[in-house]
Amino acid sequence: MSALALDRQIRPIYDALDTGSNKSAIVACNKLLKKHPKNDLIKSLKALALIRSQKVEEALVICDEVLESKPTHDGVLTAMMHVLRGLGRHNDMVTMFEEAYKKQPANEDLGAQTFFANVRASHWKSAHQIATRMYKQFQEERYLYWSVISAVLQAKDTSTPPAMRPILYKLAHRLITSSSTLSYSTADRFHLHLSLLRELQLYDEAEKLLTSDVGKNICATSLSCNEVRRDIWLQQGLTQQEGERAERLIVENRDRNWLEFLAVLDATFVPTSSISEANQNGSGSEDRIKHSEELFSRIAADDGLKDRSGSLALLELEKRARTHGLSKDPSRMLMIMQQYFEKFGDKACCFEDLKPYLELEADDLKQWISFLEGVPTSFTTVSELRRLINSYKIIRHGLPKSEITVEKELARVEKYTKYYFAGLSLGAGLPSTELQPVDDLVLLAGNTFVNLWTLTNDDSHLLSAVYVLEFALTKSKQCFLARLILIRIYRLLCAPALALDHYRAMQIKQVQHDTLSHLILSRASTFSLASTGDLTLATECLESTQIYLSNSQETGDFVVRAFTAEKYSQIPEFIVFEDRLDNSLQRDTVKMEHLRMRLTHEPISSDIIDMELIELKFIFDRTHHDNRDFAILPNYQPRVSQSLHEQTLFLGKPEGQGWLSTYLKVYIRAFQQASDLDDTVEEKLLIGDRPKQTADFDKKLSLKERLLQCDPESMTTLTQDEARLVEYASALADWLEPYHNYARPPPSVVLAEAAKQTELKTGHPLKGFEVSPSNGTNGHHKKDEEPPVIQGPPETVLKYFDTLRTRFEEVQSKSSLTEILHVATLAQEAFLLLVIESLRFKTPSVVKINKLGALVTSFKELYTPALSVLKVISNDLVKRGELEGSTESRKTCIESCTSELAPQVGHDFIFTHAKKVADSRRKVLEGVGKGIARLSTVYT
Repeated sequence: MSALALDRQIRPIYDALDTGSNKSAIVACNKLLKKHPKNDLIKSLKALALIRSQKVEEALVICDEVLESKPTHDGVLTAMMHVLRGLGRHNDMVTMFEEAYKKQPANEDLGAQTFFANVRASHWKSAHQIATRMYKQFQEERYLYWSVISAVLQAKDTSTPPAMRPILYKLAHRLITSSSTLSYSTADRFHLHLSLLRELQLYDEAEKLLTSDVGKNICATSLSCNEVRRDIWLQQGLTQQEGERAERLIVENRDRNWLEFLAVLDATFVPTSSISEANQNGSGSEDRIKHSEELFSRIAADDGLKDRSGSLALLELEKRARTHGLSKDPSRMLMIMQQYFEKFGDKACCFEDLKPYLELEADDLKQWISFLEGVPTSFTTVSELRRLINSYKIIRHGLPKSEITVEKELARVEKYTKYYFAGLSLGAGLPSTELQPVDDLVLLAGNTFVNLWTLTNDDSHLLSAVYVLEFALTKSKQCFLARLILIRIYRLLCAPALALDHYRAMQIKQVQHDTLSHLILSRASTFSLASTGDLTLATECLESTQIYLSNSQETGDFVVRAFTAEKYSQIPEFIVFEDRLDNSLQRDTVKMEHLRMRLTHEPISSDIIDMELIELKFIFDRTHHDNRDFAILPNYQPRVSQSLHEQTLFLGKPEGQGWLSTYLKVYIRAFQQASDLDDTVEEKLLIGDRPKQTADFDKKLSLKERLLQCDPESMTTLTQDEARLVEYASALADWLEPYHNYARPPPSVVLAEAAKQTELKTGHPLKGFEVSPSNGTNGHHKKDEEPPVIQGPPETVLKYFDTLRTRFEEVQSKSSLTEILHVATLAQEAFLLLVIESLRFKTPSVVKINKLGALVTSFKELYTPALSVLKVISNDLVKRGELEGSTESRKTCIESCTSELAPQVGHDFIFTHAKKVADSRRKVLEGVGKGIARLSTVYT
């Protein structure tokens, strides 16, 4: 058959893959393979279709066959690239392209693809070598710069020894200076050159580039190059020259970039050594402050209401003058702040602008508050309303502790809501896509209600906040800040379904899942109904992790595109972005929460344990980046009290690095003991590359030793009930460890069983392992040594569930519904950890051959009280759920609304939302209770 005819027959396979018809693609590949059994292109397309159909075992066999043939055909390489990326085998992809490039060294496109394969795998050393070879062979300038940036990225890689980094920077500098084309041919090449000179502190050479006409033009038009230039000047100590340059831009070019104003301010307050030199030249600190003051005053006068830069610079100048002890007029800061408020008090940003300068002395503070209280409370325009709102925000921010009482906070919230309803008429004609001018007043009211709840621990204040914020959303559908407060409040009220509704209404997308998913998924297993089959929160966990999958698949492509387009200033940013997402704290916290939910839904089996164990070990070896955004919450609480985030933090403890590390240790230990996998077996069975170990730990310590380490600081991030669970899990693991180690089959037996299962599934043996006759032991292995002496469970384990019963009775009588659920779900979790730890000893043959009958008998001492306590908790939760959903409970929720608020919002509106809160509470309490009952039955 001719190549053209074969191409026509292969075309439908590509079409099927493009449209997602993977089954059709597999059928078409099978037909063609009967005629062309050795065609690598058809094989690679079939492997791709199998990967997309989640048939990994079959795809692996075909993938290995194609790789063994060392392909060079462009179509085969492209298809295999997608296959290997799907399998996470980036190192094999690099090897494949390198082998192909060796066979066709004159193929420039193949060389570029080999370079890009190394870039995707972050193999910067190899990428540098390939780019250097390509430059020598094809004499194209961009390959030289590829080589330079690869050397720079290798120097920045955390795995590169510190002593090697200066050498790599010098190598990159030698390469860039050897180029026949000057670096300022493009802005990005110039940026790369400047960055190298900054790293090597070659300031004289940098000065030559920057003072050239081309260099000046590039810095004037490229913000990234200008940023590097500014850094170089500051590192040289040219703060005063930078200030003079910035002043010229501000005055002559009317540049209002705030960085230029900061440069002038920095030059005004140069370090002490520079000041002494300046004094010798007759230019003292006072003269420089006076000069800057005149400059900023002139700018503020010229700009008027068009720009705030000059006025803000005057505030910053006075603040720095006070910090350095150079301010002569004690009342000047107050005067400037009053002038700023009079000028820009009707801007929405006024409060945020003035916030850094609000720490005033007692007398100044009194005058400042008196000035703000003089703002008229009557308004007929949006400008007047905003001025009033800003005055309320500033006054609230500066409240002393003596002013934060229940009575005064009630008076304030009444005032905020009064003017909120009065101001609604100003936005009556706005389209639904616009925010209401009075929205900030309702946010102030929400903050105040939360503060009242903090002071009194009375849920009626949270319910009042719910009613007013929900009403505000009917008038201002796009007020997402109100939704943020509602999400936090609903979780405190034990109404997670309503919190989730608002979270979804915000339409979180892309990287926002990493920064904002903590709002709904922090300790989400407390509200999970996965044990009853409701996978709403578990699904939300999976949806929030899609950004991490797309990051691993797409960011590498963005880096490749940046190389192709020679956007060298963007490449390090893409790599940092990829690293921050790959090692995101929120990603792995959500993974832990999903695992806790999964164990309540799916039957606990060796397959789940093995799979989760491998993933948790990878997580444990990461250095995490905390990308979560807490500052987005609209915080209008007084400066002397806790922030809104701290007040509404679920259970009062953050899910941070310490929390994650502690829970990882608990589950890795439990899964390790229940699993037959050790490092040898894991290495053989692992599909894909092993992730880099980025965690900073003592390399001499084994994983087992690291798991046993206890960090007191991490324990402070746990609630007292979580700390008790960790203590219980640790004691349980310590007790059962010798029996697990004794009963665990040797690696050869485990691999033999894995090979057998692989052959049954795919018809092909496990690659790299041959089953020998000695391996046929039916999963059991007779021990030469005697089993360890059977000891009873330790006191901590034995009495844990009895203590838990007392604790549950305590929280039922005193605590909030969230704490009741917290204790109940931790009891469920403790029981599941017991199930995991005892799973190995459920098989009678294992118990018999290892002579562990007495150990199994001792499990009854643990299961009996555990099941008894779980039954009590289950019944009590179901009863409490019925109570919370009753008419009386609903009536209580309605009556909690303040008398001033009820007429404005309306009885029907309050009734509707009170019913929603009550129904949500009932659903979660009954669901958790019934789920605990189901698990008690499943694992009896």
